[in-house]
Amino acid sequence: METCFAGIMKAMLKSELASAAGVSKDTFRRWLQSDAEYMREQGVKPTSKMLPPKIVKYLIDKYCIEL
Repeated sequence: METCFAGIMKAMLKSELASAAGVSKDTFRRWLQSDAEYMREQGVKPTSKMLPPKIVKYLIDKYCIEL
């Protein structure tokens, strides 16, 4: 799934990011635990399945995920 068009990031499901990172959803969820406070500050609930573009960009940069 293409998530970036002309430098504009799109929202993604957590499961899609986990797949792109090559890890299970459970492993990805554990990764996100270290970012829980930042994500709450950005208005993202821990139970959210869809991540907004700003969070997607942050996570692909932090975890070196290639889309």
